[in-house]
Amino acid sequence: MDLEDLLSVQPENEDGSEPGKVSPLKTLEPDLKFYSDSIREVATEIMVEGISQYPIFIAHQHEMKIGEPILDKNELNTEWSINASTLEEFQEAGIVLEDKKARFIKTYKNPNEFMCLFVVVPEGANFVFYPYK
Repeated sequence: MDLEDLLSVQPENEDGSEPGKVSPLKTLEPDLKFYSDSIREVATEIMVEGISQYPIFIAHQHEMKIGEPILDKNELNTEWSINASTLEEFQEAGIVLEDKKARFIKTYKNPNEFMCLFVVVPEGANFVFYPYK
């Protein structure tokens, strides 16, 4: 899935009606605003404790086997759950391949200003950087 697929609003149907599909990021954004302080706190802990300089947060709406659950949509009455992970765990899982590590690090935004999200939707998954509130 391309980043544009996550960010773009679906065009109108030929008859001018709104399509039934809503951009995943549009449904995720209110939860990210709500979760922002908690995600930033966990990211800081991951870096300060020396676990990783590259925290990654998995945004999902179903069970995930990667990362540690930190925010549960069922407990918080939200649409999305968040797991905390790291670049190193993503490498171990084969999501970020060794030959792509340098490129990932180069594009990784300042973790004090942006959360690195791995957004998982039925069509696929992609990395998104979202600013803290």
